[in-house]
Amino acid sequence: MSLADFLLAHAPFTLPRHLYSYVEGQTPLSTTPVVFGALASYLAIIFGIQAAMKNRQPQKLNPLFQAHNIFLSAGSLLLLVLLLEEVIPIIWKTGIFNAMCADESWTPRLEFYYMINYYFKYLELLDTVFLAFKKKPLPFLHVFHHSATALLCYSQLIGKTSISWTVISLNLAVHVLMYYYYYATAGGAKIWWKKYVTVMQISQFVIDICVVYFGTYGHFAATYYDGILPHMGNCAGSETAALFGCGLLTSYLGLFINFYLQTYKKKDSKAPRTNGVANGQANGKALKSE
Repeated sequence: MSLADFLLAHAPFTLPRHLYSYVEGQTPLSTTPVVFGALASYLAIIFGIQAAMKNRQPQKLNPLFQAHNIFLSAGSLLLLVLLLEEVIPIIWKTGIFNAMCADESWTPRLEFYYMINYYFKYLELLDTVFLAFKKKPLPFLHVFHHSATALLCYSQLIGKTSISWTVISLNLAVHVLMYYYYYATAGGAKIWWKKYVTVMQISQFVIDICVVYFGTYGHFAATYYDGILPHMGNCAGSETAALFGCGLLTSYLGLFINFYLQTYKKKDSKAPRTNGVANGQANGKALKSE
């Protein structure tokens, strides 16, 4: 019995259809006005907290912060296992190209997993709330990345891009380690591999871009230039969702490379003169930006 079948067999209740299948207008956060309203509220809340905390002492909130991060780390791991459990048999039976690009690769279970991943993005917005209560700066990369990723997941659900599992699985794998890092260091643990989480994120975006550009090229070549441009076949999903994904993931790569250079290269150049003070500041900045 698969893990998904085991969980379904022992679930104490049955979800209504709009909670396990994406039904626009019925599924929570499934219309553009609601999504933009939620993200606008996120911005208003975090900057409102920042203003309210201006003359107050920083709040540590470590137990809540640790609970938040261990939930996201464990939840990402569980979702990654479920997603791979569904995808690997498709790859085995139909090949990697069809697993990424065929209409049939958008299965009901994968759609449900994509929905869960989408809702995780709203839970991850609490990262910024913790930063605001701790009176930490709110870097552009952090705020933009969190809000735009929720919008990205929404666009791919609407557009039914069959290639989605490749991007999501890499993101989940990184988040297992990243949120564990936040959990452990909030409890006082000293972990040396913080820098390499950023390296993993940059590597993730490089792979993401290769995959989504390949799928988008295949779609346009097969749809509009068949017989003119070489291609392996069409890749399922809406053109708007595909182009938005290409553009946003490209911006992420540039922003994270810039963050890496500004944080770690600057830290390395200053370290000999500061006896570790700059290192502590750089690590704090890293925590706020990923």
